[in-house]
Amino acid sequence: MAAPARAQVISLYRMLLRESFKFPSYNYRKYAVRRVRDAFRVNKNVNEPKLVERLMLEGRQSLAMIQRQVAVGAMFQAQKTVVEFE
Repeated sequence: MAAPARAQVISLYRMLLRESFKFPSYNYRKYAVRRVRDAFRVNKNVNEPKLVERLMLEGRQSLAMIQRQVAVGAMFQAQKTVVEFE
């Protein structure tokens, strides 16, 4: 299978960030966004097609996990923290 195109990688990055911003909890939201950005920053110079494909698979799995956690978090919302009040 051919390596994913740059557009596919950017699309996955945007989907991961968009989904991470949906966390109802401030702490989980900030952590998820930071992890997504850091993971892509660390692997930005990867050129090997098999490695890129494996990283894309891991990214898709992470996206599915984030979507599940956002759904669970929405079911059990807690009070907002001091940081979240504006």
